[in-house]
Amino acid sequence: MILEMKVPSPGESITEVEIAAWLVEDGGYVEKDQAIAEVDSDKATLELPAEESGIITFKAEEGDAVEVGSIVCLIDMDGVKPEGTTTQKSTEKAPQQIDKPVENATTYATGSASPAAKKILAEKGMDATGIKGSGKDGRVTKEDAIKAVPSMGTLPVDGERGTERKKLSMLRRKVAQRLVAVKNETAMLTTFNEVNMQPIFDLRKDFKEDFKAKHGVGLGFMSFFTLAVVRALKMYPDVNSMMDGDFKISHDFQDISIAVSGPKGLMVPVVRNAEKLTFNGVESEVKRLAIRARDGQITVDEMTGGTFTITNGGVFGSMLSTPIINPPQSGILGMHNIVNRPMAVDGQVVIQPIMYIALSYDHRIIDGKESVGFLVAVKEALENPIEILMDNDIKKALEM
Repeated sequence: MILEMKVPSPGESITEVEIAAWLVEDGGYVEKDQAIAEVDSDKATLELPAEESGIITFKAEEGDAVEVGSIVCLIDMDGVKPEGTTTQKSTEKAPQQIDKPVENATTYATGSASPAAKKILAEKGMDATGIKGSGKDGRVTKEDAIKAVPSMGTLPVDGERGTERKKLSMLRRKVAQRLVAVKNETAMLTTFNEVNMQPIFDLRKDFKEDFKAKHGVGLGFMSFFTLAVVRALKMYPDVNSMMDGDFKISHDFQDISIAVSGPKGLMVPVVRNAEKLTFNGVESEVKRLAIRARDGQITVDEMTGGTFTITNGGVFGSMLSTPIINPPQSGILGMHNIVNRPMAVDGQVVIQPIMYIALSYDHRIIDGKESVGFLVAVKEALENPIEILMDNDIKKALEM
């Protein structure tokens, strides 16, 4: 019996996906529930499991865009698993061939070109010599000619020069489109401030070991920043709003998107109803989402619907940046690295751990007064965490 496997819907409003990679061999045997392919949507990369065991036949190639509900492969359930074979596609890659320059030569090879390609190359003062074509049998196509760049001189003869052209994943292409749209369609501005992190350093030094022993998670910076942001959003609700045409949508809850690094690039899972969470609640949820993102298990639903975003470029060493708004949200807070800097404290110059913070916001909906006030509120909470975030009861706030 032949089973037709169709592309499932990864989430609402998604109409097509891209075959990012087949994880098994075409014509090979697969087991039920075995991951057979990675598929990219415009929001996430998901694994596609085999619905039954049998011999698989591909109906789409890697890089193909396929509509949700279309047939992506066939599984012959009457097929017998060959003895001594593996069901997993080999991950060993063949050595990449790099054309080496011939001594005393200025070109690599001579290739054929389509008439359209020849015309374009002629206009550039070039020919097909030295261009590696992407067409059949290495034929130089019109697209190859358009992207060809004239040489600036003779290539060195004592080195290897390799170039790779790889299509971006659907997720990365969608991210690129969204980021460009934000720059073009919003009135984005960024305001900055600095935070003395010494009070948080002192708290973590005194309580992080007991906190981890009690709750099984570390007492990191993210819980302080998330709770400080929740408080500031309540004080300045416009920052927790978004534009919808000629209307402003306001929220009476705080769903905080947390940017984390995943195997497929930046992911932004959402901590739901952060206003109801404690320090332990925030740290536990951030850890859970980060692990799911790292393991490629994060779902589309877990990355949609946030009302405000926090991103931490400091983990990569960033001193200062202007983060780009995560649409359709109206604001994003950028954290940066912590550096010991001289600061005036009670009339004395003291070395303190300082972090620069940045708020990018949509000026169409958030005025300067609100944006600056919001960032000052975040700064105040971080520099006075015991009083403002813990209500002067550290052990109760940390559930110790």
